[in-house]
Amino acid sequence: MFEDLSPGDPRLVGRYRIVARIGAGGMGQVYLGRSPGGRPVAVKVVRPELAGDPDFRRRFARETAAARRVNGAFTAGVVDADPEGSPPWLATVFVPGMSLGTALSEHGPWPEQPTLVLGAGLAEALEAIHAAGVIHRDLKPSNVLLAVDGPRVIDFGISRAVETNTQHTQLTHVGTVVGTPGFMSPEQLTGRTVGTPSDVFSVGAVLCYVATGTGPFGTGPANALNFRTVYEAPDLSRVPDVLRGIVADCLVQEPERRPGVAALLDRLAEAVGSGRGATGLLTEPEWMPTVVAQEVREQTSAALPATPPPLPTAPPALPAAPT
Repeated sequence: MFEDLSPGDPRLVGRYRIVARIGAGGMGQVYLGRSPGGRPVAVKVVRPELAGDPDFRRRFARETAAARRVNGAFTAGVVDADPEGSPPWLATVFVPGMSLGTALSEHGPWPEQPTLVLGAGLAEALEAIHAAGVIHRDLKPSNVLLAVDGPRVIDFGISRAVETNTQHTQLTHVGTVVGTPGFMSPEQLTGRTVGTPSDVFSVGAVLCYVATGTGPFGTGPANALNFRTVYEAPDLSRVPDVLRGIVADCLVQEPERRPGVAALLDRLAEAVGSGRGATGLLTEPEWMPTVVAQEVREQTSAALPATPPPLPTAPPALPAAPT
């Protein structure tokens, strides 16, 4: 999960000591950091080509301010940020565990029951995100972290800071990820207004992927996935029966016909059939498939990397010898 720092990595970002590399995303490099009191955080440092774009900085400041208002049980919230930094950065709650994308690539699709419980956690996360006036825009397996007490949705709203205003259907612009093929809504791809139903569409795509190992619009090049998303019906033939109707309603082409997040959460809770409700099951470590739960527990209990000592500074130059 962690990589050693390289000589070019920062040792201090804002008030946070940088401990190790976690990975890289569309916005930049992600590090494990520690606050002055020792609290672990995920520090995301913006890539140089984005940091030099004034338009990006303005969008980043606006979206980060909105994201800091999100406070939900199934989100990993923004705890600090400096949009004016050189480079800009933000720090989010650190979630020990693994990403949903990694879990699926290593252990395969999930059975129906844990998929339904996962969906309830995602829906509750979106409730908190939307209540703060934020739209995620890039909900996908790699933006869902798995913890023993439920999933955590990350990077909400930040994708808006890196999107371009003039090339709605492109996936990249100067290396910047704007959305993910197979998980973006039709309105994202066609340049229509993107609202909360767009995130509901993404939930449906994620749940199909979790249940079958393949997204609802298959595999292939980005342009092929985008075409199918806009013009073809999703393939839900391998989605389990109880889940299929819920996913199908999330993936309806017309945004206004998709269920709202609250209605989606109710349907998922009813499908789970527990007296405590679907999100109540997330308090139990075994809400995930057994092999995934075991790995998440191991990663959660593993010791975090120690804070490395500061890099040695160059010795002061000796005074020139008298001539």
